[in-house]
Amino acid sequence: MVPPGPAHAPLTLWGETWRYLLAIALSALLVAGSFVDPEVPSSAVPLPLDVAAGVVSLVLLHWRRRFPVTIAVLITLASMVFLSMTGPSMLALVSVATRRRWREIIPVGLSTIVAGMVVSATTGAGDSRSDLLVDLALNTAFTALAIAWGMYIGSRRELLRTLVERAETAEAEQTARIAQARTAERARIAREMHDVLAHRISMVSLHAGALAFRDDLPPADVRRSAEIIQASSHQALIELRQVLGVLRDDTTDDVSDRPQPAARDVPALLSEARKSGMHVSARIEVELEDVPDAIGRAAYRVIQESLTNASKHAPDTAVRVAISPSADGGLSVVVANPLHIGTTRAGPPGAGLGLIGLGERVRLVGGTLRHSITDHQHFEVVAQLPWRS
Repeated sequence: MVPPGPAHAPLTLWGETWRYLLAIALSALLVAGSFVDPEVPSSAVPLPLDVAAGVVSLVLLHWRRRFPVTIAVLITLASMVFLSMTGPSMLALVSVATRRRWREIIPVGLSTIVAGMVVSATTGAGDSRSDLLVDLALNTAFTALAIAWGMYIGSRRELLRTLVERAETAEAEQTARIAQARTAERARIAREMHDVLAHRISMVSLHAGALAFRDDLPPADVRRSAEIIQASSHQALIELRQVLGVLRDDTTDDVSDRPQPAARDVPALLSEARKSGMHVSARIEVELEDVPDAIGRAAYRVIQESLTNASKHAPDTAVRVAISPSADGGLSVVVANPLHIGTTRAGPPGAGLGLIGLGERVRLVGGTLRHSITDHQHFEVVAQLPWRS
């Protein structure tokens, strides 16, 4: 038995109907012609039995897709005896040809030709050698036509299946690209929100914690801390609106539209940190105005995140900031602060995500980031950025 062939798309009701009607019409023409024209081959069995056999063959055609070769050979061999099976045998041959497998088409095609010649010989339609040659030519021509038609249908099905698979693949790839873009955008949004708000919120948390912890502060210090909290909160709201406004703007994707700082904004950042109560010393040995925006933005974020971490984990310590040319001609940014010892109050929560985001930013511009504890006393962040002054 021939194993089942590959699954095909199921035929529609009309597609199945017109195939059966065509097979019935071909068989009906041959059976009717055998009664009208004596020269047409006629069946050797009674007409009712012949018609019943034809009905059985139509039922067998229902499984022609599952067992194409078996059904085709069975009906073709039976058509040697029952003339009404000629139409179903041709439909079975076409069904085999749609698979476009010559190892299946050739045996079934030869069986069809042999069956036709057997019918011609047994019914006396070809009494002479020339008549048999004509019948052979006609049987071969009709068989070849059926095979060609079936192969065309199979080729068309294969083309449609290929187009559908390509469309599905393209849709899947597009879905994957959309998911990847969403993931990247979420990471960008999270990084941007962290960079914009973490510094401000840490200032608010630091001074609010001081007010809650110290109940003996003079009124002037309380007022100064309250002013810092108010200013930091106000600035955080402004920056939050800016970020959300950019994220809601679908008309542009230009980086220049986003609230991104540059190297020239570093002095303002240091001044703001000093006003909030931090002890910050700076050594700047390059012209900040000359630093490109991408490099300057990375340097600004490194200093901002380092100041934020220092205010969280080592308050009241002196932070040292240095921006200078590196040994290889690039830009070196170093932020260091002593480790805080003996603290009795917990700082704001942190998971190290800021340093991870910094590493990504620095790598995007082709630089390197290193953070470590030196001499068991200082925490140091060093960024090497590829800039030629």
